[in-house]
Amino acid sequence: MIKDVKELERFERGELKKERFTYKKALKIFEAMWQEGITLGVLPPKDLMEGIEVDIRVASILNSCSKSSYRR
Repeated sequence: MIKDVKELERFERGELKKERFTYKKALKIFEAMWQEGITLGVLPPKDLMEGIEVDIRVASILNSCSKSSYRR
C-alpha cells in the first residue's frame, strides 16, 4: 500500500528523467500493463462507449483553443 503519494510521484518523475524509452520498449511496457489489466479484470472495459461524451467535449474545447490561438 502506498502511504506517501507525493514521495511516490517524486520517485516516478526521477525515474522518468533517468531513462528515455525507445518506441519498442514503451510498447512492451504498455503491453505488459494491458495484460495486467486483463488479469485483474478491469480491461477491456465492458462498455467501450462509456464516457465518450466527456472525451468529445474535452477534444472540442481543446481544438477550439488551439485554433483560436493561431489567429492573429
